[in-house]
Amino acid sequence: MEPSLIRMLGTAADDALAITAPGRPALNFGALRALVQRTLHRLNALGIGRNDRVAIVLANGPEMATCFLSAACGVTTAPLNPAYRADEFEFYLSDLNAKALIVEHDSNSPAIEMANKLGVRLLDLVPGSAAGDFTLTPRDGQGGTPSVHGGTAMPDDVSMVLHTSGTTSRPKIVPLSQRNLCASARNIGHTLQFTPSDRGLNVMPLFHIHGLIAGVLAPLAAGSQVYCTPGFNALKFFGWMDEARPTWYTAVPTMHQAILSRAGKNAEVIKRHPLRFIRSSSSSMPPQVIRELEEVFGAPLIESYGMTEACHQMASNPLPPAARKPGSVGIAAGPEVAIMAEDGSLLPHGEIGEIVIRGDNVTAGYENNAKANAEAFTAGPNSGWFRTGDQGVMDADGYVSLTGRLKEIINRGGEKISPREVDEILMDHPAVAQVVCFGMPHPKLGEEVAACVVLRDGQAVTERELQDFTAKRVADFKVPKKILFMAEIPKGATGKLQRIGLAAKLGLG
Repeated sequence: MEPSLIRMLGTAADDALAITAPGRPALNFGALRALVQRTLHRLNALGIGRNDRVAIVLANGPEMATCFLSAACGVTTAPLNPAYRADEFEFYLSDLNAKALIVEHDSNSPAIEMANKLGVRLLDLVPGSAAGDFTLTPRDGQGGTPSVHGGTAMPDDVSMVLHTSGTTSRPKIVPLSQRNLCASARNIGHTLQFTPSDRGLNVMPLFHIHGLIAGVLAPLAAGSQVYCTPGFNALKFFGWMDEARPTWYTAVPTMHQAILSRAGKNAEVIKRHPLRFIRSSSSSMPPQVIRELEEVFGAPLIESYGMTEACHQMASNPLPPAARKPGSVGIAAGPEVAIMAEDGSLLPHGEIGEIVIRGDNVTAGYENNAKANAEAFTAGPNSGWFRTGDQGVMDADGYVSLTGRLKEIINRGGEKISPREVDEILMDHPAVAQVVCFGMPHPKLGEEVAACVVLRDGQAVTERELQDFTAKRVADFKVPKKILFMAEIPKGATGKLQRIGLAAKLGLG
C-alpha cells in the first residue's frame, strides 16, 4: 500500500481525542480529518497544489501542529522559526520560492513585510474554539484559479522542506517526501510502541524536525493524543502535566535538566501521572542526568539520534525489557545504520568511522545542490549511503555511540548554527577585519557560539557593540556569547582557519 499521511490519520475512531491544549476544548480525530480536507480544499481553490511551497510562521501550539499536518497532506510545508529577523525571513522565503505564507490573523511578524516585498501571498489563520481548529483567509480577500495539481500528496511529492545549516554560509534545502514522513512516523511509533491510549505532552518547537515528527506526527499516526503547549516553560511544565495527564514526553537535554531542577517540588504531580517513558533527542544527554531523571520519574529514558535529512529518527535506545545503554544513541531504529571508513568501506564493530544511513525516511537529496549531494551520498561499491557527518562506533550488539562531529556546525541545545553565517554578519561591521566563529563548550547547552575577531587598524569596538550589531540581523540564539579580540586568528599547520578545536586551543571550557 502506498504511503499516505491521510491514510495514517484515518485509523483512529472519530470520537478519539487527537489534539488538546491548555484551557481549550479538545479536537477529536473526526474533526481533525474534516479539518485536513477543508484546508486542502481551501489551498487548492486558491491555486496552491501538490509540490507548491507554503511557508508557515505560527507560534507554538495546537494550530501550528494542525496547520502543518493538514498542509503536509497535500502541499509542501515550510515551517519557519517565528524568532527570525526580517533579513532571515527574506532569505528563506526567497530561497524556498514560497507561493504563500500562513500567519496568525493578528500577527505583526517581520515575515509579513518580507512576503509583501517578494510578492508571496499572505493567508491569515483564524483559530476556532477547539484546540487546533482553524480557517484560512487570504489577506487580500481575493480568490484564485484552482490548482490543476490539487488533491492529496503522492508518495514522492515533497511534503516538507527545511533548511539545514551547512559549513558554508548558505543553508541547504532538505526536501522530505510524503514517503519520508510516513516512514519516519511509522519508525518512531514502532520504537516507542504507541497505542491509542497514549497521551504526549509536546513542549518542543514546531519548526524543528524533532517536534514536528516525534512530537506530533508519529503519535497522531498511531491514533494517540497530543497535548500542544505554547512551547517549553519549566515553570508551567508540571501544571501542564496535571492537565494533560501524559504517558510520555520528548525533549532536548537542556529542557530535561530544567524540568529536573523543579521536580523535587512537584513529586505529587509525578506520582499522580506515572509516565510510560521519557524520550530525549537532538543532542547527547549526560549519563548522570539520565540516571536522575529515571529515578525521579520512575520511568525509562529513551535516548534517540536524529537529523533533518533522516526526517528525524535514525537510531534509538529501545524500551524495556530490551537494554538501554546510557551514553549510546541506541540501535538502528528505522533506517539501516553503519560505520564507514574514509575509503568508503564499511567498518566492523568496535572501529571508529563516519555514521552512515539509508532507508525510506532519508531524503533523496538536497535541492539544487549537486556539490552537497556528491559529498553527502556515497558512490562506488557501497553506494546510496547518506553520510551524517558524525563520527561514531557501533558495538557488538549494534548500539551506536557518537565520538565526535566531523562537521563544524555549532549545536546549541539542539539549535544548529552555521558559523559561516555569523562570520559574514560580523564582517559587515566597519571595524572588523577578520573573524572566525566556532563552538565553545557550555555546561547545559552543549555548545555556545564564540568568535575570534581581528580589528582594522585604528578601529575600536566593544564585545557588547558587536553582539548588538549581530542581534539586529539574526535570531538571538546565533549571537556570539563570547567574542575574543586578537592580533591574529590562530591557524592550523597548513595555514587554514580551523574552527574545530579552536575553543580548546584558546582555553575556553
